Amino acid sequence: MKLLNHTTKYFALLLIVLISVWAVIFYFAMIDEVYDSLDDGLENQKQLIIRAVNDNPRLLQDAEFGVNNYTIKKTRVTTNAKFIDSYRDTLMYMQNEDEYEPIRMLESTFLQDGNYYKIKLITSMVEEDDQIENLFTYLVGLYLVLILSIVVLNNLVMKKVWKPFYTLIDRLKGFRIEKDDPIKSEQTAIDEFNLLNQSVERLTEKSRDSYVAQKEFIENAAHELQTPLAIAINKLELLLEKNELSGLQSQEVGGVLDNLTRLTRLNKSLLLLSKIDNRQYLEEEQVDFNRLIENVTGDFLDFATHREIHLNVISNATVNYTMNTDLAVIMITNLIKNAIVHGNEGKKVTITIDTDQISINNFGQEKAIDGNSLFTRFKKVSTDSRSTGLGLAISKAIADKYQLQLKYAFTQQHNFMIIFPSSR
Repeated sequence: MKLLNHTTKYFALLLIVLISVWAVIFYFAMIDEVYDSLDDGLENQKQLIIRAVNDNPRLLQDAEFGVNNYTIKKTRVTTNAKFIDSYRDTLMYMQNEDEYEPIRMLESTFLQDGNYYKIKLITSMVEEDDQIENLFTYLVGLYLVLILSIVVLNNLVMKKVWKPFYTLIDRLKGFRIEKDDPIKSEQTAIDEFNLLNQSVERLTEKSRDSYVAQKEFIENAAHELQTPLAIAINKLELLLEKNELSGLQSQEVGGVLDNLTRLTRLNKSLLLLSKIDNRQYLEEEQVDFNRLIENVTGDFLDFATHREIHLNVISNATVNYTMNTDLAVIMITNLIKNAIVHGNEGKKVTITIDTDQISINNFGQEKAIDGNSLFTRFKKVSTDSRSTGLGLAISKAIADKYQLQLKYAFTQQHNFMIIFPSSR
């Protein structure tokens, strides 16, 4: 949910509470004013009738409500000596409505020619249910108008106010630490946004400097290691070729040579992992995995034949995916090589290409491998001393880089699956 919509949501909830409380207070205040107005009118009408009775005693004969909205009846002094004005709500049958309607009634007494008379005056009043219904309708209308006003305000005014923030967000989305493209912020009249822009600029610049320094260190370290390793390997190979060593000495030198060769492969693998993690492979294109797998299996044909393993490729679909070609080759090569190296001799390795998945199956040890640590760096399934334990970790790093899923399952065979997103 966007920030503007998020604030609008809380404004809407707050308005519901405020308008509801205000509606209750307003309703009782309005009813109180209506009653005060009706009661003042009845009191004034009473005074006028009493004054009219003094001038025209025949008005004392109005004992029923008729054209005039009052009645006058003679009453006893003893029961009404302390009688005060009484206001109350009641119902009266209305001819025009053909139903009982609420009215306001005033009961009072007055003295005329030595006799006490009770006077009742009535006046129509607003029906409370109609009043509540009307009030509710107008309040709902007011609420909708306020919400619409807030939405319009957010989209016209607040959106303009928050424009520097959203501009910064867009630039952060496009920021790539591996590219030399620093974030350039715009000056605004809002101090908080200027502070945010300056902080982001310093942070990205520092991250970029750290990235470049780390990249240069790793590349330099790997390069500096490769040179003495290559020299040491060459000298040991020359020493073995001279045939001046005894059998035991040759074995010892051969062991050292194997370890140096493994160290060379380890150095290259760690450098590759570092480059993948640092996103140094920027070039991307559509990779035809059918052709790629055909080429890789062709390269491994002699190795598979030597291990008496048959490579079987089943193409049920054509798979194309946008990624770095070199990394795609490394990922497929590691998985196929892993299947051949750990497969049983005389068995087959099956590579199945489906619409959104590539499966590589092989017959190896007759139990499942721990999937939690299978793709962990330096986790070795076999006891082969020549293995660096980084092949599957490299494949997993490449898959994660391009939003691919690399999974493992065991169903009588060891199955490694590359699952592609629905669209790319």
